[in-house]
This record gives sequence, C-alpha cells and structure tokens, in this order.
Amino acid sequence: MITQKVQLAEEDLQFVEEACRELKYRSKSEYFRDAIRERIRSDRSRLRELKRQAAMEAYGDGFDRAFESIEGEDFEDR
Repeated sequence: MITQKVQLAEEDLQFVEEACRELKYRSKSEYFRDAIRERIRSDRSRLRELKRQAAMEAYGDGFDRAFESIEGEDFEDR
C-alpha cells in the first residue's frame, strides 16, 4: 500500500474517531480505506455512466432508428 498524508478539519476528525469507536473499526486507517474504496466504486460507476452517455450522443439518433426495424405494427407477424 502507498502511504498518504491527509489534512482534515477538526470536526471531521472528531466524527471519524467517534465513528471508528461506534462502528467497531480496528483503526482510523481501516475506516479511511473503506471510505475511499466506496468512493472509488461510486466514481467509477459515475464515469462509466458518463462514457455511456457520451457514446449514445456520438451515435446520435441512429440508435433510435436501429430499433425501428424490429418494432412496428407487423412485429408479431414476423
């Protein structure tokens, strides 16, 4: 693991210490690792969604036309 120094506001540090005690974390480091891991998971999901939206926009309304061929009034008869 890579070591990083972090600066926190006093009130945030107090919250972390209380949360560690109440939630039975072994250390503040474990709390921070879990918090960072969850944030990374969330950000990856957000970035994936942004990339998907960008791809959909790049594809344009051709995406809508792609489904016109399988939809329609005679869909059941095909």
